[in-house]
Amino acid sequence: MTNLLRMYLKKAIISNFKNIGEAEMLFSPKINFITGINGSGKTNLLDAIYYLSMTKSYFANTDSYSIRHGEPFFAVTGEYGAVRSREEKKSEEKKSEEEDVLSDESGVCDKVTVSMPKSGEKVAKKNMKSYSRLSDHIGAIPIVMISPYDTALINESGEERRRFLNSILSQIDREYLRRVQSYNTLLAQRNKLLKSPDAGMNIDLLDTFSERLSINASYIHGKRQTFVADLLPVVSKYYKILSGGVEDICIRYRSDLEHGELAELHKKSSERDIMLKYTSVGIHRDDLIFTMNGYPIKNCGSQGQQKSFLVSLKLAQFEIMKRMHGKTPILLLDDVFDKLDIHRVESLLDIVSSDSFGQIFITDGNKIRAEKVLDKIGAESCVYEMRSGSIMQ
Repeated sequence: MTNLLRMYLKKAIISNFKNIGEAEMLFSPKINFITGINGSGKTNLLDAIYYLSMTKSYFANTDSYSIRHGEPFFAVTGEYGAVRSREEKKSEEKKSEEEDVLSDESGVCDKVTVSMPKSGEKVAKKNMKSYSRLSDHIGAIPIVMISPYDTALINESGEERRRFLNSILSQIDREYLRRVQSYNTLLAQRNKLLKSPDAGMNIDLLDTFSERLSINASYIHGKRQTFVADLLPVVSKYYKILSGGVEDICIRYRSDLEHGELAELHKKSSERDIMLKYTSVGIHRDDLIFTMNGYPIKNCGSQGQQKSFLVSLKLAQFEIMKRMHGKTPILLLDDVFDKLDIHRVESLLDIVSSDSFGQIFITDGNKIRAEKVLDKIGAESCVYEMRSGSIMQ
């Protein structure tokens, strides 16, 4: 038997977050459905929950954009519980139900607050104690978001796909997060030197930056390479379930480090870098190549196929994070039924309603469909309706 810690959000208190003025909600440890028309604040509620895990928005890079218009700050507080569960494996021994599930039901496990004044720095606290570094909180409450905005993973630049890799690996490997932060700092310093008029006279200093970058890059490259190798079979598994096994999908990790150590690659590209005034080689150029039946999904996949692929990608993220972290992530499904036919919707519901998943938040603008979904799942649930940033139960 494998013990897993299942974190869940018991209560959320929100102040001045995007279009949500004041809200206080109690949640089910299993299924939570949020309905409402477009623009009512459904996605903002999920983003507030995401903030509690990642100390940043899933959508906006600038924290001040999350402060409600005309207000001086935002604050989001979450009270979390935890259940210790034993995932059932095939065994000749019969186990009683009491042995299979160990429930804590012991009240609040952790209290997390993230706040941001309009003029000041963002603060994250756990059990009333402030973090000295926000990054120290990453991974404490693992989370996975599936959103319509995920189409950027297919249609936009490699930066989106690198952000995807970083958001996963940072939650399961604190050293990875530290290495990425160090790499980005050193890269900015090297690029600043390359932009200076006397960059060509500072080859030794450029080489020093390259050597330090190389140490971090090797670690990051190795972790990304291993993760993508683990990711593909799991994505394929979920895609076959959702699509009926029609298309063959593939994910390839592309990196400059396929051609050697970064320090050596920088020596070969130093003259070009001086001319371009930026670092042209490194893991900051890594990318993921998504294909379907041998062709880029971006070009050959229908909207339904692309949506199925993205959902499969995020479900695979959930499974791998759960396996590597030892905690069951909270799953956020934002408007996930859009552009999926009834077969794919039902297949998705069968997946997420299984015992392998923990707490789930689902948004849907169709209240009738939401009721049908809950009837089909039949699990413990809580339903909220959003109206212009206000929340009704």
